[in-house]
Amino acid sequence: MNLFINDIPVQLVRSSERPNKSEFNNIINAEIEPITQAKLLHRVWIKHAKREDLDQLFDLLDTTVPQGLISITLTIDDYDDMKKFLKKKFKVIKAAGGLVRKKDKILMIYRLKKWDLPKGKLDKNEGNREAAVREVEEECNVKVQLNEKICTTWHTYTMKKRRILKKTSWYTMDIVKDSKMKPQTEEDIEEVRWMTRKEVFHALQDSYKSIGFVFDCYFKKEKEAEEAKL
Repeated sequence: MNLFINDIPVQLVRSSERPNKSEFNNIINAEIEPITQAKLLHRVWIKHAKREDLDQLFDLLDTTVPQGLISITLTIDDYDDMKKFLKKKFKVIKAAGGLVRKKDKILMIYRLKKWDLPKGKLDKNEGNREAAVREVEEECNVKVQLNEKICTTWHTYTMKKRRILKKTSWYTMDIVKDSKMKPQTEEDIEEVRWMTRKEVFHALQDSYKSIGFVFDCYFKKEKEAEEAKL
């Protein structure tokens, strides 16, 4: 589960999936030691995490992000129970979006002073794939063709004093028509732009970590597909 708390990547994995110790700067065994803000430095692995440990992380990260924290990985002994806990703790909202391609370029939008990908909430009785196409076409005034799924992200925020957990399904798309492309200003989108891969990397410096994660997943799948052809 790819969760983002205050834009910090928090990956929840089953205890059977053993992360590589060399990828972390700090390892915490939640069974025998407390989780403190001082220990949340660089890349952190928290072993044997339970409900109360994740609850504590929300409290630590919701207000101020510890300086120097890059990411957190939690290995969960009872993974299914943890997902139930999350869905009870938050109001879950479903959304979908797309990474749209035009030959070697990718469509980015500029909204609320950040570079982003087009996305939005599902309408009632709407599926993820249908919503992804609708949102991209509405926000950018284009026509697209839906392709394969890239990944799912989860991120938290507060709205009207209620804690929200947004689940976003991401898909690749190919452009069909963009002759009348323009930003949907009523959704606070200031600009819609085709970017080269190099321009995307620069734009991600002024974006959200969840969007960077979507691109990482996309480029990884792209590389795997190219290697499979060899």
